[in-house]
Amino acid sequence: MIRVALVISNLEFGGAQRQLVELVNASQNMDVSYCLVAMSDVIPLAGQLFDPDVVRVLNKRSRFDFTVVPRLARLFREQRIDVAHAFLFDAEIATRLAGTMASTGVVVGSERNVNYRIKRIQKIAYRLTHGMRDACIANSIAGARFNARELGYSSDHYRVVYNGVDTARFHPADRSAACELLGLDPAFRWVGMVGSFKRQKNHSVFLRAARRLLDERQDVRVVLVGDTLADGLRGTNEYKREIVSEIERLDFGDRIAMLGNREDIENVYPACDLTVLPSLHEGTPNVALESMACGTPVVASDVSDNSFVIPNGVAGFVVPLNDIDATGAAMLRCLDTETNAMLSEQARARAEKQFSTDAFARNMLEVYRELLG
Repeated sequence: MIRVALVISNLEFGGAQRQLVELVNASQNMDVSYCLVAMSDVIPLAGQLFDPDVVRVLNKRSRFDFTVVPRLARLFREQRIDVAHAFLFDAEIATRLAGTMASTGVVVGSERNVNYRIKRIQKIAYRLTHGMRDACIANSIAGARFNARELGYSSDHYRVVYNGVDTARFHPADRSAACELLGLDPAFRWVGMVGSFKRQKNHSVFLRAARRLLDERQDVRVVLVGDTLADGLRGTNEYKREIVSEIERLDFGDRIAMLGNREDIENVYPACDLTVLPSLHEGTPNVALESMACGTPVVASDVSDNSFVIPNGVAGFVVPLNDIDATGAAMLRCLDTETNAMLSEQARARAEKQFSTDAFARNMLEVYRELLG
C-alpha cells in the first residue's frame, strides 16, 4: 500500500481540485492510500468525496505563513507518507520544503496548464527549491514542455497523465429532464460554456460567436455555468464585471442564462446541444471530458493538447484560437441534427475508452510506483 499526500491550495470549484476528488474516489480498491491536504478551509468539493475523512485542512493563516511548512512536514511523518504530490504554486513550494524536512520518499510537482505567466517571485521560489522535486506529472504534453522550458528541468523529469472523467456520473441523459432541473426551457437549443470567470477561459470569443449564432437561429439560447473564485482570487471579480458588461453590450436580453457554480454539473451537459471552450490556454480541460462523457459535442480552441483530446470531427471541432468566425461556424455545424447525433455517440465512446477515471487512477498509481522504484 503506497501512502500519498495530495497537497493543494484549496478545494474550491477548480479543474485541479475536481481532478483530485476524481482521483481519490476512483482509487478506492487500489493499492494506494490518499491523504488530501488543503492549505485553506475553502473546501466545497470535499462533499463530493466518497470518504470525506481523507481531507486534512492545514490552514495558512496569511499569505506568508511559513509555519505551514513544519506543520506539513509533521503531517507527512505522522501519516508515513511515501509520495508527496503538490498542486498549484503555494502548495508546491510548501511541499518541496516539507518533503525535504520530513525525508519523504518522493516529492512530485504538477503542471496543469500551459503558456501562462509565471511571476518573477514565483520563479525565484522555484529556483531556490529546484533540487527538492523528484519529478513533475503534467496533464498534457504541452504542459510538460512548458514547465521544462520555464523551470529548467530535463525532459526525463516529466511524466504525462491525462485527466479522467467519471463516466458513471457524467453520462447521456434525457435532455428535457436535464433542462427542467436547471430551469431551462427544453423547447430551445442550448449552447453552453462551463468555466470559472478567469481570463484564460476567454468568454468574450464565445459570447461574440454566440451573438452571431442567435441572429441566424431563433431557436438557440445560451447558458453560462461558473462563477468567480473565492474572495475574487486572481482578479475574477473584475473579470466577471467585464463579461457582464459585454453581455449587456451585445444585447443578449432574455436569451442567455447565467447559472453560477453548480454542484450538479452532471445535469448541465445533457441539457446542452454543444459546449464551447475558447480558452487561451489549458492542460487537459475537464469540461471537455465531462461534456464528451455526456455525449455533448465540444467546440474548443486549438491550444495545448486539445486536438488530441477532441479529435476534429470525432468528438466536436477544434478551431484556431480567438477565431470568432471559425468558432461560430463550428457551433452551427454541431447544431445540425445528424451531425450532432454522430458527434454525440463518438464523443461518449472516446471518453469511455481514453479518459475514464479508472484509467486515470491506474496511470497515476503506476507513475508513483515507478518513482518509488
